[in-house]
Amino acid sequence: MDLPARFEDAQKRVKGLARSPSTDELLELYSLFKQATVGDVAGARPGMLDPKGRAKFDAWAKHEGLGRDDAMTRYVALVDRLVGG
Repeated sequence: MDLPARFEDAQKRVKGLARSPSTDELLELYSLFKQATVGDVAGARPGMLDPKGRAKFDAWAKHEGLGRDDAMTRYVALVDRLVGG
């Protein structure tokens, strides 16, 4: 199975997890997904009155410069770890 197909499969598998991922795991999933599908974060960082948006922005910004394939690979590995553990 090629990388884009594994990435799509991981997106489906993550929805069927037995337990909800932690906040940190959810942010990592979100940020890797966005990096793989959109690329580097753009726009202004949300302000203090939007803590959820700010956390998502910061998590995504940590992956700035990470290539699409690397982001997909890390996303798939994280889902594999969550499904298996």
